[in-house]
Amino acid sequence: MNLYTERLEKLKETMKDEGVDVCLIESTDFHSSEYVSDYFKVTEYYSGCTSDNVVMVVSEDEVCLWTDGRYFISAAKELEGSGIRLMKSGEPGVLPVHLYLETILKQGMSLGYDGRTIRVDKGNLYRKAAAKSGCIIVGDFDPAEDLWEDRPALPAGKIRILPVGISGEEYLSKREKVMTELRKFGAQNIVLSKLDDIMWLLNIRGEDIAYNPVALSYLILAGEETHLYLQEASVTEELKQYFEQNKVTLHSYDAFYESLGEMNFVGTLFIDAHNTSDLILEVLSKKNIRMIADVSPVTRLKAVKNETELKNLRACYLRDSAVLCRYLYHIQNRESFEGVTEYDLAMELNDMRSTIEDYTDISFETISAYGPNAAIVHYEPKKETAAEVKKEGFLLIDSGGQYESGTTDVTRTVALGPVTEEMKNDFTIVAIANLKLLTAKFKYGCTGANLDMYARSVLWERGFDYNHGTGHGIGFALNVHEGPQNIGFRVAPAVPGQRVSTGAITVFVPGMITSNEPGIYREGKYGIRTESIVECVEAETNEFGRFLELRPLTYVPIDVSALNLKMMDRSDIDRLNAYHKAVCEKISPLLSDNGEKEWLYEVTKPVVV
Repeated sequence: MNLYTERLEKLKETMKDEGVDVCLIESTDFHSSEYVSDYFKVTEYYSGCTSDNVVMVVSEDEVCLWTDGRYFISAAKELEGSGIRLMKSGEPGVLPVHLYLETILKQGMSLGYDGRTIRVDKGNLYRKAAAKSGCIIVGDFDPAEDLWEDRPALPAGKIRILPVGISGEEYLSKREKVMTELRKFGAQNIVLSKLDDIMWLLNIRGEDIAYNPVALSYLILAGEETHLYLQEASVTEELKQYFEQNKVTLHSYDAFYESLGEMNFVGTLFIDAHNTSDLILEVLSKKNIRMIADVSPVTRLKAVKNETELKNLRACYLRDSAVLCRYLYHIQNRESFEGVTEYDLAMELNDMRSTIEDYTDISFETISAYGPNAAIVHYEPKKETAAEVKKEGFLLIDSGGQYESGTTDVTRTVALGPVTEEMKNDFTIVAIANLKLLTAKFKYGCTGANLDMYARSVLWERGFDYNHGTGHGIGFALNVHEGPQNIGFRVAPAVPGQRVSTGAITVFVPGMITSNEPGIYREGKYGIRTESIVECVEAETNEFGRFLELRPLTYVPIDVSALNLKMMDRSDIDRLNAYHKAVCEKISPLLSDNGEKEWLYEVTKPVVV
């Protein structure tokens, strides 16, 4: 019996004592955050699976673990020998969690979970599955309480105030815009638990979650009143004065649920249909109040960057791109990689990025993947197990930084030496797809689903695909993954009774920032991804209507040595040359004369076929 089996057996004993027949655990925190602190890594504690997107269902008969396509390979390795059944979400024959629950729940049984960690839309599905089976819900069952010995403490880091010269707009102005949007829904109140929404609205940044400058918090706008729930250890005198000036009433973070139950809301209450917890809805459902669930107006407002944010982001991406160019110059001019691992190369890039002015942190764990490891989409090199790099094959580097003036994300795959014809062909297909979307021009009204197919068709027509979206929204000095917009072809239906769906149906508007990252992954061989960040801008309005286009923020060359130019038509070559011309013009002034500029001139010179 291994460590995780022992822990699961203790959990099953506690379930019996508490009258819980089936326990559901999700790998998230109280705020639906993508990255969570160690305190919330309950699924990892019980399974050893380090994937970000995990749901576990524990019953007497079996333990199942769901994760998405980014983690199929890594999860299979981590679960090997554990007895836990890997459920590959979205794959043929694999039931979604709520439908699986219907197969195992029986009349009179109980389904238990920690409702603080379950999103309301998922909670609705789980509750319906239980009701259909004649089961009860135990929504306050914490599977880690009293079982997780030496559990890490909740983080409570420093909170800083973002000056208006960086944010571009005062808090009270943002608040009035939110209230205006609420009134369009006929609502006068809103409960917010999504951390980056709260940070953006209040013009503050925290450090409670790795890579995301956010603070654990809840926020309630109730008519003219504003109630903020923060950990007391994070509140300074400066913050107290700031919030007092802005008429924000401070409360203890731990007092939120009790306060929510006691609060008297006047009028209709708006809740975020995707980022509110099941327990919040349960508390509110006991109150005599009308509620509306939809995409939060804060999320929508935050997604469209103001002119100050855009100006800061453009400058931030140039500085960040220059560092990556400098890094690639040193990588591709290295005489030998003897004794050098993927991890070493990741640390080198992190160190170089940390020299940029106003740098605060990396925006996610740097992915430095060599050879077969690059086929694992979210591979993270570990110092003890990282592969040694050689002067051959592909190296995939996916990285980003957090700055006072922006958040960056970029991926380049480079040839370190000889590559096969198959590798070149795949690299070329990915480059064509990236370049096609990089400066896409489209009619206003297009969504992320439209744009995804525009790029992905390059692969589909060849019978290829990649098991992730083509793009995600990016925050401003906030989370590297942000909604509501994204670029993906999978459009899930709205939750019954609600009007919202996935970000792939969000209409693109100027000021939205997204990634553009097609890829090809061949398990056991190699992986390729090319990612550039793009800004949505106005193109033109004519007799045919209003047109928008995407414009690059990332200016880093694509490795021409890995291209099969014969596969590229004239429009592909023109896009490549135009992009590389812009890279050279914008980045060369930021590089040194110590070989870096000459290298950039060489790798961005026009190609001719």
